[in-house]
Amino acid sequence: MAERLPTGIEVLDRRLDGGIPAGSIVLFSADPASQSELLLYELTAARATLYLTTLRSDQAVSDALDRTRSRVGDPTVRDVGGDAPLDAANRLVGALPEGANLVIDALDPLERSERARYRRFLSELQTAMVNTGSVAFLHAMKGGDEPANRAVTEHVADVVWDLDTQIRGSDVVNRLAIPKFRGGRALDETVKLKLEERVAIDTSRDIA
Repeated sequence: MAERLPTGIEVLDRRLDGGIPAGSIVLFSADPASQSELLLYELTAARATLYLTTLRSDQAVSDALDRTRSRVGDPTVRDVGGDAPLDAANRLVGALPEGANLVIDALDPLERSERARYRRFLSELQTAMVNTGSVAFLHAMKGGDEPANRAVTEHVADVVWDLDTQIRGSDVVNRLAIPKFRGGRALDETVKLKLEERVAIDTSRDIA
C-alpha cells in the first residue's frame, strides 16, 4: 500500500485517512471566481513544492502567497505560460525532488495542446510522480469553454477534487466532492468548507 502524504490541510487529511497516496495525480476542478487558490496555497506548507503558473506571472503568485494569512510554505514558483507550456512544464517536472508537491495552476493552457502530446505529458508526469514518491495537484477551471482534453485529465487522474461554489442569498457556499480516489476511499458525501483566511470545515447547517 502506497505511503500517504498529508496535504497539510487538516480538515481534508482527517477525511482522507491521512492524505494522498504518494505517486498520485490529483485533478482539482473549481470555478475561476472562487477561493480555490487558498487550498493550493495551504498545500505548500506540507512539503517542498514546485508551483508552476500558466496564467499569472510568477511574481503575482509569490505576492499572493506573501499576502495570504493562511499557513503556507516556501514554494519554488515558475512561470510556464509561454508559447510552449508543455515543454516548459516537462523540463521542470523532470527535476522534481523526492517526496515533493507539484502544483500546476491553471492546467487549462496545457489541456489545449494537441491530444497525443498532452497524453504523453500526462504519462511522463505519472512516471515522475511514482519515481519520486511525489503528488501532483492539477488546478483546472470549470464552466465556460472547457478544453477538449479535460476528459483525458479526469480519466488519468488518480484522485478528483471538485469544488462547487454557489451564492445563496447572502451566503457563499463551498462544497468539495471527492468522487474518485484510486487506492483509497472516495467520499460519499461532500465536505462543506469555509474558504476565508484559511481552509476550515463549515459547521453551519443548511436550511431547506
